Amino acid sequence: MSGVIGKLTLIPKKLFEPLRRRRNWLLHTFGLWLIAGGCYYVIEGIWRICSNGGWANITMLPVGGLCGVLIGIMNQNPKFARKKMVLQAVYGMAVLVVVEFVCGYIMNIRMGLNIWDYSSRPLNFMGQICLAYAALWFLFTPFIIWFDDYVRFKIWDEGERYSWYTNYVKLFTLK
Repeated sequence: MSGVIGKLTLIPKKLFEPLRRRRNWLLHTFGLWLIAGGCYYVIEGIWRICSNGGWANITMLPVGGLCGVLIGIMNQNPKFARKKMVLQAVYGMAVLVVVEFVCGYIMNIRMGLNIWDYSSRPLNFMGQICLAYAALWFLFTPFIIWFDDYVRFKIWDEGERYSWYTNYVKLFTLK
């Protein structure tokens, strides 16, 4: 099956290498999606309570899970993992901003759910993304990378354990 995937698509075969190493990659991905989504939902809820007294919309669970899984998939690619943490944070921020924009466009503009609106914030695009939150995503990405590694280590005994602040030391020392 894995050979078929590489031959039938225009996507390089190496992209699927991290997925082929695990027999149960779909189960792992679903588990990471639930864990990352649940954690993001709680973080978003706390953020909302502190900022406007509300709570997070339940749609933030699958959106946060998708972001966690996408960064986790990038993180499992050895080429990505060898890059300097500042570049990993830029790539992660880009993924998060794109997901935020696409989901915001679909849920807020097309479906009219009005879950968030950044139109009053400076440097926003269509009220769905803004530069200030992009900077927060940049700073949050090293933690997401660590969290992906931590979950894989604790649940599936993959990789090795390290402290979350290691990624921030790498980020701020440009390593």
